[in-house]
Amino acid sequence: MTSGERPTTRHRRERMVELLGAGDGSVHDLAAAFGVSLSTVRRDLAALAGDGRITRTYGGAVEHRAAERSWHDKARQHRTEKGAIARTAAALVRSGDVVLLDAGTTVARLAHELRARTDITVVTNGLSTLVELADAEVEVVVLGGRLRRPNESLLGTRTDQALRGITPDLAFLGVDGLDPRRGVNCPDPEQAALKETMARCARAAWVLADGSKLAGGGGFPYWAAVPAGTGLITGGAEAGCGERDRDDGDDGGDGGAARHLAAFAAAGWSVLPCGRRPAPDGGPGPTPGS
Repeated sequence: MTSGERPTTRHRRERMVELLGAGDGSVHDLAAAFGVSLSTVRRDLAALAGDGRITRTYGGAVEHRAAERSWHDKARQHRTEKGAIARTAAALVRSGDVVLLDAGTTVARLAHELRARTDITVVTNGLSTLVELADAEVEVVVLGGRLRRPNESLLGTRTDQALRGITPDLAFLGVDGLDPRRGVNCPDPEQAALKETMARCARAAWVLADGSKLAGGGGFPYWAAVPAGTGLITGGAEAGCGERDRDDGDDGGDGGAARHLAAFAAAGWSVLPCGRRPAPDGGPGPTPGS
């Protein structure tokens, strides 16, 4: 904090850090909580980020020591966008494919989209995916391991050993946060290592991330590096996902989201906005901002 701050500004920013420590905070939510304008909140967040006290995200911020939220909490957020992302991902799955599904709420939405498929095999370590496919006709292979809460995933030595014997056609990964150059942000080093293995063992890997995951990482200390050319399926109004969910926040307009997509494309990611049809060769079409 700068020494020239007004006491009211200093107090408000301290309270913002406390609120962000309880989870993600959108610009709109913070403005309503403190009775100030959106531009004031953005100035506060920029100052706190400059001091290294928070991490900016698309539409808001998280405190650097962000608490990991429960699967049920995450499932309630960005539902419209996650559904559009899942439908776009499902269109990539071809007859005969072996599909690796990571844990995560958006990946679980993809599992729901695949329920009617009888011509594919799903390999998963996610309990939410198992619930989605429990009474479906899809052939399911479960990666054994230790149950990790609160993201409801199986991981550990047994999971790694099982993955060594599989070469999936497609892998779809869930994320807590994402950076164009550092990769997937994770709250646990074992989880980060597993995501790296998943991304590298498949013939093609795709990360499923709603717009809130695209800027500033996720506030956790561990990173999973992904191979060059890894795909990113994401959303936003300008990406063809329709109107954003009310809790999606705002970063000052669709231009901010387009800049994020351009940054990922520039770093070597294959960016496929939801609602965009894959190119004839199975890759993504043109990327906004590229």
